[in-house]
Amino acid sequence: MDQTTSTRTASVPAPVSTSPSRHVETYPLGDPRLLGIEPGSIVVGHDGSPGADAALEVALGLADDLGVPIAVIRTWSIFDAPNPAGFTFGYASSFPELATAVQKALGEDTAAATARHPDLRPQLREVRDVPEEALPRLSAGARMLVMGSRGLGSVRSALLGSVSASCVHRATCPVLIVPLHRS
Repeated sequence: MDQTTSTRTASVPAPVSTSPSRHVETYPLGDPRLLGIEPGSIVVGHDGSPGADAALEVALGLADDLGVPIAVIRTWSIFDAPNPAGFTFGYASSFPELATAVQKALGEDTAAATARHPDLRPQLREVRDVPEEALPRLSAGARMLVMGSRGLGSVRSALLGSVSASCVHRATCPVLIVPLHRS
C-alpha cells in the first residue's frame, strides 16, 4: 500500500480491505499457534475503544458467516494495563497480575458483542507488546486481521503514526480496517 492509499484509509467511511502482495508461510517473529491461535482464524485487535468495538462486531459477523475461529487480541504495557485486583497505592504489580487484569478487562469489554454470537467461542488473548508489532505477528497464517480505524491512542498516533497503517504494511494476511460510524 503506497503513501496515498495509506493516508486515505483513515478517513474512508466504509471498511477498507487490503491484501499483501505476497503470501508468507513462515513466522519470523514467533508462531501465533503458541498462543493457541489457529491458522485460518480471524484475528481482531481490541483496545477497549469504540473503534475496536466496531471492528469486533464486524469480525464476529465474518467469523460466524465463514464458520472460522476468531481470536481477540489486546496488547498492553505496564503503563496502560488496568490495576489488578487488590491493588493499593504504592503496590508494584507483577507482570502475571497485570496480565490477569488485562485478560479480565478484555473479557468484560467484549462480553456483550460475543454474547450476540453464541455459536462462536472467541479466543481472548492478552499480549505484552505494542499493537503495531504484535498484531501483524499474531495474524501470520490468519484468514484476516480486523481492526478499527481509530483506537485509544490519538496522541500516540499523532507522534508515532497510525497503528492500522503500520499493520497494513506489516501484515502477511489481508487486513480489514473498520471505521467508527458516528451518528
